Formats: sequence, structure tokens, C-alpha cells
Amino acid sequence: MGNQTIYFKQRPRIVATSTVAGTKECEGVIGRYVETALSDDMYGESTFEKAECKMLSKVIDGAISNAGYKREEVDMIVSGDLLNQIISASFAARDFSVPFLGVYGACSTMAESIAVAAAFVDGGYCRRAVAATGSHFASAERQYRYPLELGTTRPPQAQWTVTGAGGALIDRTGDGVKIASATLGKVVDFGVTDVNNMGAAMAPAACDTILAHFRNTGEEAEQYDLIVTGDLGALGSRILKDLTWEKGLDISKNHVDCGEIIYNVIEDEFQGGSGAGCSAVVLNSYFWTKLMSGSLRRILFVATGALLSTVSSGQGESIPCIAHAVTLER
Repeated sequence: MGNQTIYFKQRPRIVATSTVAGTKECEGVIGRYVETALSDDMYGESTFEKAECKMLSKVIDGAISNAGYKREEVDMIVSGDLLNQIISASFAARDFSVPFLGVYGACSTMAESIAVAAAFVDGGYCRRAVAATGSHFASAERQYRYPLELGTTRPPQAQWTVTGAGGALIDRTGDGVKIASATLGKVVDFGVTDVNNMGAAMAPAACDTILAHFRNTGEEAEQYDLIVTGDLGALGSRILKDLTWEKGLDISKNHVDCGEIIYNVIEDEFQGGSGAGCSAVVLNSYFWTKLMSGSLRRILFVATGALLSTVSSGQGESIPCIAHAVTLER
């Protein structure tokens, strides 16, 4: 449909999910829905990076077992993370004797991995696949910003990288949440250079993908119970609503953001959660439960990502961003 949206004829479905989240993440409403709540953000490992890899392995295994399958019955793993050369995803995948596709979309990786896995399943190239994404506050902070030992003061526009991971088992048949379509985003850069202001950098990309989705499908915002972004945070969410309104699309009545939900953000606090694990945890715990129970029937899940690196930031580059959207319905 159009030049960015894929319609899945067979409606592959998410039949099981699995989530892991850190101590801070489980203090809020999400803690009641997360499958594995950590009591130690090191997860029993010697480094934060090893803990992040262990979380991804846990949710991949969890999604498979929760669906009632064994590892050898899964045809593909599609996964990514924020660390250099997506090492958490690839190191986790070495524990599984399953074909692996590593994907990178920064914080948009959960939507990207679902779209890629759904395309393979819908096309008949595999029977079932796992889409998984994760991040860790400590590993991301020292890679993208400052060493934790510095105790650097966070500016008010900053977000907090989520410690957590989420995985979804996508099957050709079975009872679950159907994946109806995917709208693939374009790289959008509005010239933002502040590495702490992810919401302002990513909001234009979210706007571009949402507008493309409704333009390609001919649908209206009111046809969705919720338009869920991740992870713009409180500031980015407000910017997105302004941008779409200027383009003639009012999403103010049914828009929510995973970054705001995960830490129960209120006005005048920091802007909420970010990181590849943020939308992965919220989608595969909170929204999965709401969809399966029938309290939500249809959502547009729009994960957003800032495609920066320490190299690009050090060279004075602005922050290009992207957003991918998938339509999920019960």
C-alpha cells in the first residue's frame, strides 16, 4: 500500500511474549505485567554488557517456551540492541542453533524486528520466528554519554535508558495478536545535535511515519484504540502531537508513549524512558496483556530510533532518526 506500507495477507500473529525488566522499571505500573523482574541490574553477571546479553537470551527462550515450542521448532531469530555491532543480540543468538538476522534501528528496533519477522512468516519463508530487543541503562550510558562514575547531572530534557528486554514469538497460525501491516520509516533529520534531547530529535521521524501510514492505508486515527510511540518521552510526545496537528492529523485523543508509561512520568520530571528495551518491555508486557484481554482491539505501534553514535556526535553531526510502525489487532 503506497510506497512504505506492507500489508500482511496471512495476518501472522504474536502468540507469546516474554519480558525482563530492571529494578527501576518495575517500580511503576509496568512491574505488574513484566514476566521477570530483576532484583539486581547486574543479573548475576560480572559486567552490564553481559547482563544485557543474558536478558535477551532470557526473553528469546521465554517467548519460545511460552508458546509451547522447543528451540528447534523456531526457524528464525530477528534481534538487535544498542551496543557496538549489536553484540548483545549476536552473542545471545550464539546460544541458539537457529538462523539469525541482526537488525539495528536504535530504539525503533522492536518494531523493525517485528516487521522483518512478520514478512518472513507471512511470505511462507518460515513457519515461526522470534523478534526480540533489549537495552541496559549502564551499558548505554557509558557508550553514548558519560561514564557512570562521573555522576554527571542530567539535564531536564534527558531520558533514562531502560534496563529490560522483550521478545515475541510470531507464528503463521494460532491464537494471538495479529500483525496486519507494517509501515517502514524513512531517515529524518531536523538538525538536533543535543544527545540528551532524544524526544525532540525523534518526534519528526515519528510524525513522518505516522502520516505515511495513514496516507498509504487511507485510514483515520480514530480507527485505532491507541497510537503508541516509543520512546519519545514527555517532551517528544508533545512535539509529535503538535507536528501531526500542523499536518492536519489530530492524534491527541489516542496517543500514548512507552517512554512516559514505563516510569509513570509526571510534569516537571525527567522526560521518561528510552532505549531499545523501553518499547520492547512495554509492548510485550502491558500492551500484549491489554490486547489479549480484549480491553484494546487495535493499536498502531510506532517505535522511534535516534541513529547517532559517539563517532558522529564527536564530529559535530546532527542526529538522524527513524520510526517504524506495525498495526496490531486482536
